[in-house]
Amino acid sequence: MKRTLLYIVALVLTIAATAQTLNVKVGSVVYQFPAAQTGEMTYADGETVTIMGKTFSLSDIGEMKVDDTSVTANQVSIVYSNSGNATVTVAGNVAQYVTPTVSGNHVMIDQTNTEAVDDDEITYQLLGTTTDGSLTMSGSYKCTVSLAGVTLTNPSGAAINISNSKRIQISAKKGTENTLTDCSGGSQKACVYSKGQIQLQGNGTLNVVGNTKHAIKSGDYISVKNLTLNITSAVSDGINCEEYFLMKSGTVNISGTGDDGIQCDLGGEVSTGEIVKTETTDAHEDEDSGNIYLQGGTLNVTVTAAAAKGIKGDGDLIVGDGDITVKTTGGGAWDSADKKTKASACFSADGHVVISGGTMNLTSTGAGGKGVNGDGSFTATGGTMTIKTSGNAVVASSSGNISTVSSSQQLERYGSDYKSSPKGIKIDGAITIGDNAIISVTTTGAGGEGIESKTSIDITGGQVTVNATDDAINASYSTSGGTGNLTISGGYVYARSSGNDGVDANGNCYIKGGLVYAIGSSTPEVAIDANSEERKKLYVTGGTIIAIGGLENGSSLTQLCYSTNSWSKNSWYALTVGSETFAFKTPSSGGSTLVVSGATQPTLKSGVTVNNGTSIFDGMGYTDADVSGGSSVSLSSNTGGGGGPGGGGGPGGWPWGF
Repeated sequence: MKRTLLYIVALVLTIAATAQTLNVKVGSVVYQFPAAQTGEMTYADGETVTIMGKTFSLSDIGEMKVDDTSVTANQVSIVYSNSGNATVTVAGNVAQYVTPTVSGNHVMIDQTNTEAVDDDEITYQLLGTTTDGSLTMSGSYKCTVSLAGVTLTNPSGAAINISNSKRIQISAKKGTENTLTDCSGGSQKACVYSKGQIQLQGNGTLNVVGNTKHAIKSGDYISVKNLTLNITSAVSDGINCEEYFLMKSGTVNISGTGDDGIQCDLGGEVSTGEIVKTETTDAHEDEDSGNIYLQGGTLNVTVTAAAAKGIKGDGDLIVGDGDITVKTTGGGAWDSADKKTKASACFSADGHVVISGGTMNLTSTGAGGKGVNGDGSFTATGGTMTIKTSGNAVVASSSGNISTVSSSQQLERYGSDYKSSPKGIKIDGAITIGDNAIISVTTTGAGGEGIESKTSIDITGGQVTVNATDDAINASYSTSGGTGNLTISGGYVYARSSGNDGVDANGNCYIKGGLVYAIGSSTPEVAIDANSEERKKLYVTGGTIIAIGGLENGSSLTQLCYSTNSWSKNSWYALTVGSETFAFKTPSSGGSTLVVSGATQPTLKSGVTVNNGTSIFDGMGYTDADVSGGSSVSLSSNTGGGGGPGGGGGPGGWPWGF
């Protein structure tokens, strides 16, 4: 022991004289103490030495040497290797707070500090490659896990397992590619798991494979910034978190999941967040809402499982910006707990859906699939949303056996709990569309409605284009407090149904402004429908209207409407109201009557050539159109008001209420 003491004294003098670094090696762990920081080292009891607050047992020290190694304060470096044990290097200023345990390439860290060290948190830098390794951490304070070029596979558990209840930054260093893979059939919750918050960031790339359950799981919130994240496989969800999910920037690609792409649950029983937060709000840290915030970056999600959701939140889904592509291909399933069918959806929210920006491409090809499915309201004031659903309807027998149907007649035989139709946007609450929102919906398959609310629909602006097999735009009132009213007071609306009404209200339908181009399939369906069977009406008080298939019987028309029973299929027409000309292409099928209306007496030409203008409605129309040629169409005029029950949905209805 005396010789050891003399050796330590000699090392101390060397450090002081040369301003170098003292390296203390214990097993596979090296602690590095810079001369400028070591201060007084304490030797006690002939058994221990304490350096910068870290006490070593002399019997554990395998080597002590002095060199000119540069030490990065607050950093712990972990280098994995297939040819030997992982090596851990600990900066001296955090040595007293970090206790590493190394078993082969499995590294366990116990971090004991309760506040920042030298005004910063500890960073754990991971490098190297191993097919049998992991990082496990416990402690009580925030830290950063820096991925600096690591390929880490754990054949017996999670690749990274952090039980700290605090915020953890997982950062991929710029220019590096990092891959994390867990085992198959283990008990871990995810390949990457943290009990606390996870902030995924950095300018590098992170690839994650979840072979047992989720790819990435947090018991708190997850946020993404700058990082390129590729989740290529997960038995369950790609990303699973509680409280909220926030994507600010970067690129996230998720595929190969056995369940949802991104799922966010409410951590507690009652939300502590606002019902709807704006997409620019960053003060989310103390929030438990189940909300999903998409504020920027590129997000690509593909899910294939039955009834899987691309992006699902227990709370609200709020999109402010970003380039978002979601595809679902899975069919329907029977929910044995709720005793009802369920189907896939690209966006799914138990709360509200709020869209103010971004570009969204949502595609669902499975039976009964939805573009957007929400229990709350839907509000779109900006952004561009393109939705396509192409699956048939999914139905279930009384015993829960799943099958599909391809016709609306077959679908009508099933109760509401035993069927699920493919729909572009299906919302239980009110739908509001305005300002700069651009929404394009295409649905096929039995019961394929374009936009449906179980409460009411209010379109005040924006551009809405819908092609559907069932009602293109439908307002119902099956939920408590719903009116089934549908109001269009501004914007551009195209609503075409190949098998039902173009615009359909189960309450009153109000056309007050905007440009409406509606196409119903054929009698008894109409272009614009209201629930006259329940003594509701269509009220036309403004706007520019083209309605192929006519208007609901018994309509109240305070603005003159004009009609013709002779129109040509697949032809270009020009409707001029005042100084504005709108050119539109007629469909290949539709009702026999064509109705037009405007603030002043309109003129209509058929067979025109469109020379210029602004294309809308997926090419079916041009605003501010410059046209040439064509022939004038003779129009009949009426002031409206008459008509009895039976229109728009049952036999005997008039094509429009004059």
